[in-house]
Amino acid sequence: MLVWGIFIAFILLFLALDLGVFNKTPHIISTKEASVWTGIWVLISLLFSGIIYWLYSTNVINNVDNLSPTNATLKYITGYLIELSLSIDNIFVIAVIFTSFKIPLKYQHRVLFWGILGAIVFRAFMIFFGVILIKKFSFTTYVFGAFLIFTAYRMLSSKDNEFHPKKSFIYRQIRRFLPITSHMNGEHFFVKMRHITAATPLFIALIIIEFTDVLFAMDSIPAILAITSDPFLVFTSNIFAILGLRSMYFFLSNMLAKFHFLKYSLIVILTFVGIKLILAHHFNFPEWLSLSVIAVSLLTGVIVSIKSINKGEEAK
Repeated sequence: MLVWGIFIAFILLFLALDLGVFNKTPHIISTKEASVWTGIWVLISLLFSGIIYWLYSTNVINNVDNLSPTNATLKYITGYLIELSLSIDNIFVIAVIFTSFKIPLKYQHRVLFWGILGAIVFRAFMIFFGVILIKKFSFTTYVFGAFLIFTAYRMLSSKDNEFHPKKSFIYRQIRRFLPITSHMNGEHFFVKMRHITAATPLFIALIIIEFTDVLFAMDSIPAILAITSDPFLVFTSNIFAILGLRSMYFFLSNMLAKFHFLKYSLIVILTFVGIKLILAHHFNFPEWLSLSVIAVSLLTGVIVSIKSINKGEEAK
């Protein structure tokens, strides 16, 4: 429990420094600033794999699955890459939500800060119950596996319909119980209006982002449980992917629309981890294979997308 406490304390300390020091004054996050922070978080996440190796080689952590240090490290890196890749769709949705509610660029960081803090809490609960289900009910692997394959099929067959946050079920429910104003009040989530307190667009965007993250977690949590059911590995890889999502949003939000073929990379990844879950009791996939499938899928999607962009520019 000491290791868990230290890790959570580190995350809370950084979040406090982030909002209270690094981003105390609302400002527009430039591409350069976002790229620097994206690089920092990816580097920290990968360097943490060294700590994972040390923890599992010294038995400081409760090694519930009796993993070797090397195996634990590979599982952590694989899980991190899965969570990071599945976050790509989340970035698209966040961009649509901000555009729909006309959230100024300088306030988007604040919304994402509280959104990510909430995501950490929600995912912690989902990981806790997901691990319990996997441990206690072996048939759960078949359910999760089938769900991931169904999700991949749905992504493949679905049309690219636009998401309209103001028409969503969550927005309609908020309006039933809470007064909403379309006027901004700086970086505040609520504003006093005569005899009522109304929610600003910042708060509405935050709530919808939280609920969409829960929906995305329904895919990503089973996906990482296909790699390992070790709660510490699942939690840490998930949290690092979430923390990197914010800076990655500011870095990629204007470019992701060009990478059309990344959708198929995610379909391949979801299908693979779904099959891995279904066959978990019959065949043991080596970690290098899982890591290779994920890395090659993402790399192929990026390369094919770039080639497609170049061909389109040449045709003009």
